[in-house]
Amino acid sequence: MSSLKGFSQYISENADLLSAEVVESVVQEMELNIPEWEKEQAVCMYVELIGFFGQSLLEGTRIEVPESLIEWSKKNAEMQVAAGGKISEIVIRYPVTRQVFSEIFTRLSLKFGLSVTESAKAIKGINAILDISLNETFYAFERLSERYQAEKQVELLNLSAPIVPVLEDVVVLPLVGVIDSYRIAHILNNVIPRVAEKNVNHVVIDFSGVLTIDAHIAQSIGQIGGTLKLMGIHVVIAGLRPDLVQTIVHSGIDMLDADVYATVKQALESLR
Repeated sequence: MSSLKGFSQYISENADLLSAEVVESVVQEMELNIPEWEKEQAVCMYVELIGFFGQSLLEGTRIEVPESLIEWSKKNAEMQVAAGGKISEIVIRYPVTRQVFSEIFTRLSLKFGLSVTESAKAIKGINAILDISLNETFYAFERLSERYQAEKQVELLNLSAPIVPVLEDVVVLPLVGVIDSYRIAHILNNVIPRVAEKNVNHVVIDFSGVLTIDAHIAQSIGQIGGTLKLMGIHVVIAGLRPDLVQTIVHSGIDMLDADVYATVKQALESLR
């Protein structure tokens, strides 16, 4: 039996032991505090990876990446995004993992008498596979982060301008936080159509939760009121603080044709 064949057969037949060694070595080296189920998941993935790698060396075929490694890499990224973690927390494990594999393969190369070229080929091959795993993790993390951020943005937008039914034909539209052009667009494109679907006669726009607006945004808010009026909906304004009133006045918006009240309570009492 050739030295490379013996090496390849050994790692294929002992993939479970070698996988456990890789995982435990990385955990100890980095002093990681991870749950047992995560260790077991990593061991199972490495069992398939090492077995696949050893078989490829044994058959002399082109070394390809097993699908299980791709899925495991994506799963790591998904868990990191869901936990609000950083990609660096995953990336820093790869250099140590490479080092552990190199030490194990060097030890086995000496045991089976591999030439320098054969030993280098084995180490280079496993490093190439780890490179692909790292790339897949990066790509998945970026893609999932963008989607997660987009979903959170929509969620925050919905929270910043919720539709609150209070009476049979009345809803309150509380504006919360800093009202910028992005939120104005969200209200015009998403909130107003939902208001129209409710077939209400009155909308109370509550400004008491607004932190600040500028003259441009004040003009856009006037557009929201105008749009509702064109739909035949009576617009009532509540909760305007003196600083917001100053901004609205300076923006040139005529508020005299709108019913304005200090509080939502007063506005609702007027509608009753």
